[in-house]
Amino acid sequence: MPQLITTLGPKNKNALGLILPHEHVFVDLRTWDQPGYAQAETPDVIRLMGPELSRAAAAGITAVVECSPVGVGRRVDILKAVSEATNFPLVAPTGIYREPWIPPWAHEAGEDELDEWMCNELQGEIEGTGVQAGFIKLSAGDNGLTPTETKVLRAAARAARNSASAIASHTLRGRVVRDQLEIIEACGYSAQRFIWVHANVEPDFSLNLEMARRGAWIEYDGIGGDQPDEYFIGRILKLLDAGLGEHILLSQDRGWYDPAQPGGGKPQTFTYFTEQFLPNLRQGGVDEEDIRLMTCQNPFAAFSR
Repeated sequence: MPQLITTLGPKNKNALGLILPHEHVFVDLRTWDQPGYAQAETPDVIRLMGPELSRAAAAGITAVVECSPVGVGRRVDILKAVSEATNFPLVAPTGIYREPWIPPWAHEAGEDELDEWMCNELQGEIEGTGVQAGFIKLSAGDNGLTPTETKVLRAAARAARNSASAIASHTLRGRVVRDQLEIIEACGYSAQRFIWVHANVEPDFSLNLEMARRGAWIEYDGIGGDQPDEYFIGRILKLLDAGLGEHILLSQDRGWYDPAQPGGGKPQTFTYFTEQFLPNLRQGGVDEEDIRLMTCQNPFAAFSR
């Protein structure tokens, strides 16, 4: 039976409802060599982010996929503490971000070593935390994959194939996604387990259509940000009209505790989606069946194992 692997253990579909597939609780966007990188006191993170997760739960959100991999301050020990303090399930990743955030050890590691590392986190636990990775999170450069990014992607495809896991990639350009899918398929895995993170940033909507028809998940995850709700609603309606509703994921890319900011900074609430966007989506002509498909069924199908 498929299950969502979370910080509170595996969850069955009937135990979950609305899932946000791309948010953050703890992120450090500085590079690994900066003083204080990824350092914070766990009680401080709980104090700032605990209320945000509690508000999310009160708004009907049942789980959040936390998309901070190695390279942008992954701290699964902190995620576990915040999750347990709020009794709110998070999905934590294995995987490595893109240049220049890739740490030296990943540059030096071979593909087999990276595959083994990801497999160990997907099938065992992350860094002694007792938390099993639920998926693989990667990224790619805007102008194409570097040699190390390609090596990481090939290792991820192998690890994902062996663990039946999703691969989510921060990739801003559709032509780079096309390259990523070719690499994944050459490694014996499927485009159907690939999530195009930030697909809304690609100006050419035909590339959204192309990747969805190829089998990939199209994730519109800047909701509540710089692009207006009408922009997202327009793209969603076009995908639905094309019969591609089963490939849509919706989220906000919000949060988060930032150790580079005094006191962790000021978080953005996770509830814009439920309080503002969903009513606008309904007014835009999307019915409840499709809303449930995109907010409950699809994220579970995308990330469950």
